[in-house]
Amino acid sequence: MGSRKPSAKAKRLEEFRSQLGGMDSVFAREERRAEEDARKKDAAQLEKSCRSKNRYASYAEAQDAVAACAEHGTTGLHIYKCPHCNGWHLTSHPWD
Repeated sequence: MGSRKPSAKAKRLEEFRSQLGGMDSVFAREERRAEEDARKKDAAQLEKSCRSKNRYASYAEAQDAVAACAEHGTTGLHIYKCPHCNGWHLTSHPWD
């Protein structure tokens, strides 16, 4: 067991705190984690809403694709302008 003197206790406490790295590193690490999570979420949203879908150059071209799908039995498709690529995509979810 170490010394019970206040100066020795203060020294041990300071050594312990220096090993922790302070709370600043905890908050910085959490901030980096949150930023990384937000970046991953944005990338997943972009992949789902744009990159994984066919892109149509015009609304008329997208309408032709909806008609072709309807001929093959796929109904309920909707057209939307993509905010990422400014093209047109199809979705089965209405934009009401």
